[in-house]
Amino acid sequence: MVAKDTGPAPRTGLLSARTLSSGGPRRRSAWFTLGLFALLALSLLGTFSLIYVTVEAERDQRDQAARTSAVLAALDGIVAATLNGETGQRGYYITYDQRYLAPFDKGRAAYEAEMRALRQRMGPAADPQQAALVDEIERLGDAKWTEMAGTVELVRRGEVVEARVRTLSDEGQLAMDALRQAVGRLERTERARLDAATQSAATAEGRVMPSLGLLFVIIIITLILALWQVIRAAHAEAAAANAALIAEARDRADLLARELNHRVKNLFAVILAIVKMTARGDAAAAPAVDRIAKRIHALVTAHDVTQGRFDGDGEGEVDLADLVAKVIAPYRSDSERCDMAGGALVVAGRHAVPLGLVLHELVTNAVKYGAWSAPGGVLDVRWSREGDTVRLVWHERTAVPLTIPEDGKPKREGFGSALIRSSERQLGGTIARRFETDGIVVEITFPAP
Repeated sequence: MVAKDTGPAPRTGLLSARTLSSGGPRRRSAWFTLGLFALLALSLLGTFSLIYVTVEAERDQRDQAARTSAVLAALDGIVAATLNGETGQRGYYITYDQRYLAPFDKGRAAYEAEMRALRQRMGPAADPQQAALVDEIERLGDAKWTEMAGTVELVRRGEVVEARVRTLSDEGQLAMDALRQAVGRLERTERARLDAATQSAATAEGRVMPSLGLLFVIIIITLILALWQVIRAAHAEAAAANAALIAEARDRADLLARELNHRVKNLFAVILAIVKMTARGDAAAAPAVDRIAKRIHALVTAHDVTQGRFDGDGEGEVDLADLVAKVIAPYRSDSERCDMAGGALVVAGRHAVPLGLVLHELVTNAVKYGAWSAPGGVLDVRWSREGDTVRLVWHERTAVPLTIPEDGKPKREGFGSALIRSSERQLGGTIARRFETDGIVVEITFPAP
C-alpha cells in the first residue's frame, strides 16, 4: 500500500494572521469616524458662535435704540421746555400779567428735569464728543434761561425800558439758535450710533443664514458619510465572516483532496498488485506485466504532478519540460510518437496544477480521439519564453484527416472544456484551440515568473 500523504498543513494559521492584520482598516475606519464627528462638532461650534454674535448684536441694537429714543425725548423736552419758558417770558413782558409766570416757572422746572434725564440717559456709554455736546447744551440752555430770567426780573421791578432793550437785542435769539444747533448735533451723533448698531445687527443676521445653510449641508454630508461608513463596516464584517467560512471550506477541501489523493494512490497500488498477482508464475507474461507496471507508476507520477505535488505548497518553481514529460509519460510508447522541444524553462509553482490539469486533459483526448487514437499519429509539443510570457503549443497530427466543425468549435462542450476554461483563469493567460485538417492545435500562454 502507498503511504498516506498528509499534504500541506491547514491554512487556519494564515487566516488568523490575516484576521489580526485587519486592525489597520479598522483603525482607519475609527479615525474616519472621529474625523466626521470633529467636522460636525466644529461646524456646530462655529454656527453657535455666529448665532451668539448675532444675538449680542441685536441686543446692542435694541439697547442703543432704547437709549437713542430716550436721549431724543430728553432733547425734545429741553427744547420744548425752553420754548415754553420763552413764551411765558414774552407774555409777561407784553401784558404784565402774573399768570404768564406760571408757564415760565413750569418750563424752567421741566428744563432742569430734562437736563438731568439727558445726563442720566447718556450714561457712561457716551463718547467724549457726546459728553462735550451735553456740556455745551447745558451751558447754552442755562445761558438762555438766565437771559429770560433777567428780563422777567426787570419787568417785575418796573424797569420796562431796560427790559425792552434786552428783549429787542439778539442775545436771546442767538442763545436759542445755538441751543438748537447743539441739540441737532447730539441728535445726529446719537442717530449715527443707532444706525451703526442696526447695521452691525443686520450684518450679523446676514451671516447667520448662510452659516445655517452650510451647517445643514455639512450635517447631510456627515449623515451620508456616516451611513456609508456603517454600510462599509457591515460589508467588512460580512466579508470577514465569509472569509472565515471560505477558509474553513478550503481547509475541508484540502483535507478531502488529500484523502482523495491517498485513495487514488491506494487504488493504483491495488491495481498494480492485482496485475502482478495475475501474472505470478507465468514467465511469458512477465514482460507485459513489467510494461504495465511501468505505465501504472507513470500514471502515479503524472497524478502527483497534476495535484501540485511538484511544487510543494505552490509557492516554488517548476521545470516546464519535466512537467510536460511526466504528464505524457504514462501514455507514450514506441507506437505513440511525441516530439518535445523547448528545453529547460522554469515557471511559477502556482501554475503547476492548472497547467498539469490542462495537459492531462489534452493527452487523454489525444489517446481517445486525437493523434494517438489510431496508429501513425504524432504529438508535437513546443514551448518558449517570449518576453514576460510563456507560450506552449500543443499540436496533434492525426493519420486520418479530421472533420472540421463549421464554426471551428466542437458541437458540445463537456467537463474537459469547462476544466480548460477554469484553468485559463487560474493561469491568468489564454488557452486557444483550433481545428485543422491534420489535427488540433492548442496554444497556451501565461505570465512568466
